[in-house]
Amino acid sequence: MTLHRSNGANASHGPGTPGPDDRLGRKGLLRVIIILFITFVGLGAVFCVLFYSLTSRGPDSSAPLEAITQYRYEYREASNGMKLHTLVTKPAYVTLEAIHSNVTLTDKVGVNGGFFYEGALLSMGVVNGHPVNGDGYGGGSENVKYARGTLVWDGASDSLSVQVVSKAEEVRVKDHSRFWAQGGISMSIGSDDQWLRQMEAEHAPFPEEERLRTGAVYDELGNLYLVVSENEGTLVQFREAILEAVGGGRLADGIFLDGDGSSQLLSKEMRLSGDQRPVVQMIRLMK
Repeated sequence: MTLHRSNGANASHGPGTPGPDDRLGRKGLLRVIIILFITFVGLGAVFCVLFYSLTSRGPDSSAPLEAITQYRYEYREASNGMKLHTLVTKPAYVTLEAIHSNVTLTDKVGVNGGFFYEGALLSMGVVNGHPVNGDGYGGGSENVKYARGTLVWDGASDSLSVQVVSKAEEVRVKDHSRFWAQGGISMSIGSDDQWLRQMEAEHAPFPEEERLRTGAVYDELGNLYLVVSENEGTLVQFREAILEAVGGGRLADGIFLDGDGSSQLLSKEMRLSGDQRPVVQMIRLMK
C-alpha cells in the first residue's frame, strides 16, 4: 500500500478551526456590515441637515422678490398732491424682520418699519413672542420711552388691531406664539376729533414738517395696506391722503411708521429708497 502525504491545501481541520472559506465568508459579512453602517450614518446626516433647514427656516431663506405674489400694488395721487404707493396683502403673509440695510437693497418685498437710532430699534418689533432685533435694549421688545400705537396681528383669530402699549407683554392676543406687533404712532382712524391729541401724547416726531411718510393701515375685511409716499407732506396731509385714496372708504385703523429718509418700499413694480439710508427693520411680505 502506498501512502500519500497530504499537503496544506488539502489538510483537514478539526472541529472549531476556521478554514479559508470560513475566513473569507466572515470578512465579506464584516465588509457588508461596515458598508451598511456607513450608508445609514450618511443617510442620517442628510436627514438631519434637511430637517434642520426646514424647521429653522427663517425669513432669510424664504422666497426672493420675484417669487412673492400674494399682494397687489397700487398707486394713487390724493387731491392734496400726495403720491401714495401701496402694497395690499393679508397680515398672515407678513412678518417683521431686522435688516440693517436700505429696503431696496434687500431683494425682499415690503416697506420700512418703526423708529430706530443707530442699530437700536426704538419701536416694538415682535414676532411670535421674540423681538426681531435681538434681546436687550433696542431689540424690539418695547416702544422705548412712550406707550405708542402698535399694529398687532393675532394669528389665532387672524385679526388686526391697534393697541397703545409700551412692552411686548402688554400686547393682547389669544396665542403669544402666533402674532406680530409693529410699533409706530396711532393714526386713530374713525376718531377725527381725537387723533391729533393722541398723536401728540405718543410724541410723534416732526409731525408738522413736510417729510416722506410711511404708514400701515387695515380695512374692515382684514386687508393690510402698507403705504409709502413718493413726495413730502405733514402727518395731517399724509393721513388725509390715505383716508381719501387708500382702502375705498373702508379703513378701520392704522399707524404711522418711521418717515423722512427712512420711508422705503420695494416690490416688483416700484422701488422707493428714501435718502438711501439703512433702516434697522422692515415689514416684509413672505408669499
